[in-house]
Amino acid sequence: MSLLKLDATLVADVAALEREGRAKAPERVVSGYVPARDGRGPRYTLAGTPGEFLRMNSNSYLSLSNHPDVIRAADEATHRYGTGPGSVRFIDGTSASHVALEQRIAAFVGRPAARIFNSAYTSILGLGITLSGPDTFWIGDELNHNCIIRAMRIANVPKEQRAIYRHNDLGDLARQLEAVPPGTGRVVVIFDGIYSMRGDNAPVADIASLSARHESRFRDGVVTVMDDSHGVGAYGPTGRGTEEHTGARADILVGTFGKAFGVNGGFVAGSPTLVEAVRQKADTYIYTNPLSAADCAAAVAAIDIADGSEGRERLANLKARTGQFRDGLAARGFESIPGPHPVVPLLLRDTERVRTAVRRLFEHEVLAVGLTFPVVPHGDETIRFQVNAAHTAADIDQVLAALEV
Repeated sequence: MSLLKLDATLVADVAALEREGRAKAPERVVSGYVPARDGRGPRYTLAGTPGEFLRMNSNSYLSLSNHPDVIRAADEATHRYGTGPGSVRFIDGTSASHVALEQRIAAFVGRPAARIFNSAYTSILGLGITLSGPDTFWIGDELNHNCIIRAMRIANVPKEQRAIYRHNDLGDLARQLEAVPPGTGRVVVIFDGIYSMRGDNAPVADIASLSARHESRFRDGVVTVMDDSHGVGAYGPTGRGTEEHTGARADILVGTFGKAFGVNGGFVAGSPTLVEAVRQKADTYIYTNPLSAADCAAAVAAIDIADGSEGRERLANLKARTGQFRDGLAARGFESIPGPHPVVPLLLRDTERVRTAVRRLFEHEVLAVGLTFPVVPHGDETIRFQVNAAHTAADIDQVLAALEV
């Protein structure tokens, strides 16, 4: 049977996304990497487009993807174990590299155990399946990432067993906790550490304190879960993320190797009992091949760098360049959301202004992402910039100059 009928319907579906402003632009193809030189950071070439582009839209916050130690670790693991695992974890698909990464990330985030996944997205999905039960009640921040929303849907959480609180609104969270119905056995309060469209962080200490007040009401208590994918490695004095920045911890931590560490994969970290339950119950772990040994070895090397003197130097430059950029925007009268995180939103509050500015940046060989309705509400139209540790003072000046044109 041909796809002619289906294709016609799919064309209409995509056209509807375009009318609603939700269709994705054509993907640019990165064709090359140009190392840092002459006081400027790395640049990238694009297929079919002349020039060398500065990326201000990459979440590789520590700029480790091209680090020679990370590349060497991946190469050595590939030669030792091959390019793929050959099976799922529980059918002899676990290598020493998988175990080493789980031990290394658990130690880095201060947990006794961790379980790795192909991404932070699948980590959250698997955790949702693990934690959900017939008497589990979920409470989430209204700006939670799509993966958290999907986790509840995949875990078949009914509407009457979930609630949403206004973004970082502790009063509203308190009301939602008070309203959890009798007979609930377990409450999960779930939130992002860093909200990736805004660069602000969750008030972890206050969330933990509020949750603890209700601990005795439920058989399994109130469990706090934080997805700190944009925090771990890039935030806090030593890169331990939002927990280090706020001085408080969540019960369960989810993170990624695909952002600050510049590799691939995600993880769930917590107690050994929780991690074993994830291994036994999480479909997104059980029924798919794991990361390659190369990914795991590269991630261990990246964590080692982040955890040492070079990592501190990269964090220091990341902080300095973020401050330079934020100060430069303020000096030019631009509006942003304050905070120390390298996600720096430029609020232009108008769709056409965003599109014009993004085009102008591209003409000046700067890559940035514009966020317009319905991705963000009307009036919150934004350009999201992401500062990286390999950016130089001259790079930031280039971006600020392009915004002034």
